[in-house]
Amino acid sequence: MGINIMFLTVCVIAYNEEKTLPLILADISGQDYEHSSIEVVLVDSASTDSTKKIMQEFAACNKDFAAVKVIDNPKRTLPCGWNEALRIYSGEAILKVDAHARIPKDFVTKNVNALERGEDIVGGERPNVIDDDTPWNRTLLMAESSMFGSSIAPYRRNPGPAYVKSMFHAAYRRRVFDKIGGFNEKLGRTEDNEIHYRMRKAGFRLCFDPDIISYQHIRSSLPKMLKQKYSNGYWIALTTGVCPECLSLYHYVPFAFVMAIIVLGIARTLTQCIEPLSAAAMGVTVITAIMWGAYWLLAVAMAVLAVVTAKPEQRSLPDILLPVLFFLLHVSYGLGTLAGFVQLPAFVRQYKKQ
Repeated sequence: MGINIMFLTVCVIAYNEEKTLPLILADISGQDYEHSSIEVVLVDSASTDSTKKIMQEFAACNKDFAAVKVIDNPKRTLPCGWNEALRIYSGEAILKVDAHARIPKDFVTKNVNALERGEDIVGGERPNVIDDDTPWNRTLLMAESSMFGSSIAPYRRNPGPAYVKSMFHAAYRRRVFDKIGGFNEKLGRTEDNEIHYRMRKAGFRLCFDPDIISYQHIRSSLPKMLKQKYSNGYWIALTTGVCPECLSLYHYVPFAFVMAIIVLGIARTLTQCIEPLSAAAMGVTVITAIMWGAYWLLAVAMAVLAVVTAKPEQRSLPDILLPVLFFLLHVSYGLGTLAGFVQLPAFVRQYKKQ
């Protein structure tokens, strides 16, 4: 590695992650980067399980790191947790790693190599993985990993070397946060979108390095996945009222789909009740049929694409439900966005008061 080795902070924030936390901590312990040049900051967000105890045991058993700091995040949210870490970290750069993540042994090394090439912010691909290898979980993974089921974010697609708008696991030089400040604690779910927007606005570039890879565990059941999508959509709507510039058009596609269902459903009901054979009623019926036909055709096509491009061992019988899973994910996200827009005026008033 040479004589001059960058001193790096690796940060993990967790709330009730006693199942997945030992895995990511084991990965951190197994990094091939010089441990004496790594500071580990573990942030417990007022967990009610053994999360904090696991962190403390890791600190006690891993004395080869420069330091292992276990701190509290009493406000519990992710942006508040990151700000707690930013207040106390000592590294020349800080590397954010999610508690649901897995990282290969050269993860830190590759991030440092990219930073030492002159970049201020670096990150790479972040595919999804599952906890338990069952046919149903493999289908959930396929739905979450599909562009149709998730998003077109570059960290999901690996576009090759590029400068991008946002990242998931990323390393930031100290001067980045010194210049723009910390995370917006008034936001949830969208704090990364907002801070990456501020970074770009301040002149920093987010370098996507295809050699860097990490993995993210998907939610372990369909209800948990739908809850996550609903929350994501909800915060997209709220963030629209305070920082629309940090969002992209694709964030609103599920909302547009849900609104089309609602509007066409209402229009069809009214026209059928008033003049069932009128031109207006026939027009609404045709438009509705075209919308549903196009959606299900695309859902089936994307499901087939997901299955065909998957490895043979990843395919299973529940894959036939992929079009239905796509629909549920889209509706859940869209309904969350709708609920967020309903709540938006009150949120903006409260946001301005704080």
